[in-house]
Amino acid sequence: MSKLNLVNHSEEYDTEYDDDEGADIESQASYSTKIFNRLTGSYESVMGPFNKVLRQNDPDRINVKKVQAGNMHLLSAKYESLDYDVCENTLLIDEERTKGFRFIQRKDLYRWVIMIFIGVITALIACAIDITIEEISSIKYSTLKTEVDECILQGCLIVPFFLWIAWNVVPVLIGSFLVAYIEPVAAGSGIPQVKCYLNGVKVPRIVRIKTLIVKVLGVTTSVIGGLAVGKEGPMIHSGAVVAAGISQGKTTSLRKDFNTFKYFREDHEKRDFVSGGAAAGVAAAFGAPVGGVLFSLEEGASFWNQSLTWRIFFGSMISTFTLNVILSAYHGRPGELTYAGLLNFGKFDNTSYDFIEIPVFLLMGMIGGLLGALFNHINLKLTIFRMRHIYRKWAKVLEAIIVAACTATVGFSMILFINDCKPLGEDPTRYPIQMYCGDGQYSAIGAIWFQTPEASVRSLFHDPPGSHRLTSILIFFCLYFCLSIWTYGLSVSSGLFIPALLTGAAWGRVVGMGMEHFFSEASWVDPGKYALIGAAAQLGGIVRMTLSLTVILIEATGNLTLGLPLMITLMVAKWVGDYFNEGIYDTHIQLMGVPLLPWEPPPLSHNIYATEVMSCPVVTFHMKETVGTIIDVLTSESYNGFPVVDPPNPSDYEDGQVNFGTFRGLILRSQLIVLLQHKLFIETSESWDHKGVALKYFRDAYPRYPTIQQVHISDEERHFTVDLQPIMNPAPYTALNNASMPRIFRLFRGLGLRHLVIVNDNNKVVGIVTRKDLARYRLEKHMGKMRLEELTILDR
Repeated sequence: MSKLNLVNHSEEYDTEYDDDEGADIESQASYSTKIFNRLTGSYESVMGPFNKVLRQNDPDRINVKKVQAGNMHLLSAKYESLDYDVCENTLLIDEERTKGFRFIQRKDLYRWVIMIFIGVITALIACAIDITIEEISSIKYSTLKTEVDECILQGCLIVPFFLWIAWNVVPVLIGSFLVAYIEPVAAGSGIPQVKCYLNGVKVPRIVRIKTLIVKVLGVTTSVIGGLAVGKEGPMIHSGAVVAAGISQGKTTSLRKDFNTFKYFREDHEKRDFVSGGAAAGVAAAFGAPVGGVLFSLEEGASFWNQSLTWRIFFGSMISTFTLNVILSAYHGRPGELTYAGLLNFGKFDNTSYDFIEIPVFLLMGMIGGLLGALFNHINLKLTIFRMRHIYRKWAKVLEAIIVAACTATVGFSMILFINDCKPLGEDPTRYPIQMYCGDGQYSAIGAIWFQTPEASVRSLFHDPPGSHRLTSILIFFCLYFCLSIWTYGLSVSSGLFIPALLTGAAWGRVVGMGMEHFFSEASWVDPGKYALIGAAAQLGGIVRMTLSLTVILIEATGNLTLGLPLMITLMVAKWVGDYFNEGIYDTHIQLMGVPLLPWEPPPLSHNIYATEVMSCPVVTFHMKETVGTIIDVLTSESYNGFPVVDPPNPSDYEDGQVNFGTFRGLILRSQLIVLLQHKLFIETSESWDHKGVALKYFRDAYPRYPTIQQVHISDEERHFTVDLQPIMNPAPYTALNNASMPRIFRLFRGLGLRHLVIVNDNNKVVGIVTRKDLARYRLEKHMGKMRLEELTILDR
């Protein structure tokens, strides 16, 4: 039976942050103390009765602690929420009434048109990456092959060794420099960041065009540089950036507004298109449009409906078709459409399985889960080490260079010292090297290293029996497994899918060799099949995906018969891996301190009520406010949402309950800033009070609203008045103060809310709940035990 504990992390940490300055944490107080946390960007939670309040002699003074980088029990206040709730204010209602049903039909048509653009442009980017890598890698490996073949006779193997290091280091240096100095958010695959965005978290700079450029250039140089990376994962991030840019009809980075698609300039519309872009990226990477749809559904999207499913599937099909046409023509087979994705597994047309293999698949799933948990654990420790010690930009670039050089050294050493010779013609490698093999033979281990990782995966799937020695594959697996752990988390753009597939295919091939030995006469024994199952188990054990990954692999192989073995393997790998730790993406999200909301609320939390979760006191506005009051509040406070209330009466306090007035609506910081920026005052209404003008101001400012410091107001204008009623949301979602935490959680998670106002029985405002108030209650599972931990919010 699982053991459930509730823990609170308030320990003191004395190591400093990246910039050598201690980061401050305000420990939280219970609702009864009414301590007001002022954290960047939104109301933050006040702890419930479980929390131990750490205070000094002064009851209003909070102890300040220094924290250590890499702590997984913190939430960062720098991450804001996206607002997926439509603001149904007077301006929007007047627009709908004026436009009519023809406007709705045209808007729906534009959604389909945008999906076409997303699919086509994502596929074009994928083709550019693939063709560039193909051409430059061809030059690289042909040059290395020539040097090795010449120097093996002349005794100058040190020359191709250093040449290989140079071919690795130079591209990686370029890619790492771009990521470290130009756009750090482009590091890695970007899947954790996209997952956070679809969950409702605003990750800074994630969907900017500069991020896309660095991502594309970075992943190209990383693969050319021979790192243990793939180009498939970053395609998901690239598709998301493309979708976010096209759907808005403008680029804020280049300061260019094309004055199109203005009606989609809001968070919930942008989210739907980003879901489609991520799916189009999966479709382009693996030739798996259905898998792309399921990936967006399984890994990210907090909101889903039937029409969105159809549009995303349509965009994924367009992406697959476009890439197929271009790559088929590039490879000299125009019209055949034989290149559905960047990762081509080849065909498994005649592959089947026998009933007695099911236990083998279960065992391979267990191995994949164990290896995946080991991968995630070691990479977690390595990532924490990087956060604490390798935080300077030059150090990040230097580490990437060292890994690139070590990768070349490992590959060259394996080719030099492992005698694994096979006759020419039995391996489809393009650059066979003879090394110390006899005439008419080539080094089988060299064939794995002298090609891109995608080609190595394909060769392990389809090499005939006897193409590799058992010891060679085992050594390759051990070394490449370590390299992939070291590589993931570097300051380069990189994907995790291919290294995981390659290591899994290696040990899966070993299992296939064992099955060949024990069942030599069986017709169903195929080493390539076990390589595929091992690849799926390894990848599933690391990322913990089941449904979408099964469909992706089925579509990539073109064999529906293997659906059941793949599903069994992936499910077992996930169960075994989850017993030890989280998936790699969730682990890195926790290290980032992102307030990610899971699918379900924490169990056994119905006894936690809104009064224990909400923030209080609340900063409010009245229906009509002076400009000076608004400026003073926005300058002194950093919250993003403010309830609009009628002033409380003295009689409201007779029952002893604190409230902040009768609730009338909710207004956002961004709306107030736009009001002030364009001087939409009651005293100047004759200059702006006509249809469409005010709503246009809000759409033009989205998504990068100015700060309050950038708004210039004269002393005379400070005495003007602003009417908030047409701008505010008059009917936002609210909850009673006795609502349970699971009910509040499901409202937040299902509707994509940013703020939830808490009211009493008389509709008086008593508090407000934001994402971080809920995300700080996190269920931790480890080794069969469960505990509900209460995280601390880092004011940073």
